[in-house]
Amino acid sequence: MTLYVATSNPGKLRDFAVANTAHIPVEPLPNLATIAPPPEDEPTFEGNAIAKARYYSSHAPGLIVIADDSGLEVDTLHGRPGVRSARFADDYNFHPAETTYPLNTDERNNLYLISLLTGVPLTERSARYHCVLAAARNGHLLAIGHGAVEGEILSEPRGTGGFGYDPLFYLPTHQRTMAQIDLETKLTLSHRGRAFAALLQELATHIAAT
Repeated sequence: MTLYVATSNPGKLRDFAVANTAHIPVEPLPNLATIAPPPEDEPTFEGNAIAKARYYSSHAPGLIVIADDSGLEVDTLHGRPGVRSARFADDYNFHPAETTYPLNTDERNNLYLISLLTGVPLTERSARYHCVLAAARNGHLLAIGHGAVEGEILSEPRGTGGFGYDPLFYLPTHQRTMAQIDLETKLTLSHRGRAFAALLQELATHIAAT
């Protein structure tokens, strides 16, 4: 059995490889660049992951295709930014005061998150990176896997590694942010890797029952 991932993102493929203790062949979906991407308009990670897996598998007859959706959930913000994690600042037309250099999307998202949590104590800044993976074949859902890593949101960034909200995502168990830990440690904490491991277990159960 070979799994085909509907992504060409090297970071995601690396996370899957680390979590793939069963050593099942995992490959990028062939001709992915020629397939028009589907809308990601579901309100949940699970909904988007399922929709994408079904969509891409319908374009690859007979193949088991997996797709993911993931992002940051902050409890005091009722789960935001959630499915809009990559577009958080844009969604709310957030434009911070001018800086000495142009801000990229990650920096704007981080500044917007900081602004929303102004005055909120660290004890009330619990958050998680959450990933959902779905597997489908010929447009039919086969299995779902969830993965998460728990943390807290700081009031200012720390560290220069990683991407997205990593400089603000503090891990109490490691006393560092995701942007401060080394790559090897980060891979062991990957929410995407945990979701992949859960998906493989669910998929194995499904295949054994059919």
